[in-house]
Amino acid sequence: MAVHTEALEYAHHGPMTDEEYVEQRDLRFLGFLMFLFTDSIFFTAYIFAYLYLRSAAPVWPPVGIERPDVNLGAANAIALFGSGITAHYAMTRLKENRLSGYIWFTIATIILGILFLLGQVYEYHAFYHEGVTWAGSTFGASFFTLTGLHGFHVFVGVWFLIATFAQTLAGKYSPSRHFGLTAATLYWHFVDVIWVVLFFLFYIY
Repeated sequence: MAVHTEALEYAHHGPMTDEEYVEQRDLRFLGFLMFLFTDSIFFTAYIFAYLYLRSAAPVWPPVGIERPDVNLGAANAIALFGSGITAHYAMTRLKENRLSGYIWFTIATIILGILFLLGQVYEYHAFYHEGVTWAGSTFGASFFTLTGLHGFHVFVGVWFLIATFAQTLAGKYSPSRHFGLTAATLYWHFVDVIWVVLFFLFYIY
């Protein structure tokens, strides 16, 4: 099933040539990498704040608070890491002009992302049931802030994937012109990497 190509246009002079597209793509790619870099600094600041609070506490987690369920965290990790694999193959299939493969891998990525979010909601509910809240302790504040911030990024990523999926089906992207899909895939891999760090800090370390 072939991908229909719709040429991107400048408002002032018609269809964009291949040379113009490459130039715009490279500039947008650089801008997107700068966005991811600044976002990683944002996470890094919170992570170091968490490590400081943890090192200053005599006992961690505080007395009366159990460590997050590693089995649930691992299940969420499997869903998210699996979605990173399917996102990679979706991008590969589009580059190979195999739209049907792209469709199925993208749907799988979106479903796995939603499953991760549902697992996080379940975990939050369990913590609140046990009396662990954002305002109740430094552990609760750290856990809900960092995992909640990451969960928000996953939520945005799911909608990013849905939007680019709809654009692809509408013929906005082709095997040679697909910057939006590249950005969505990079963003998804970014939230995967952040979860590796958070999973280690909260569930293992």
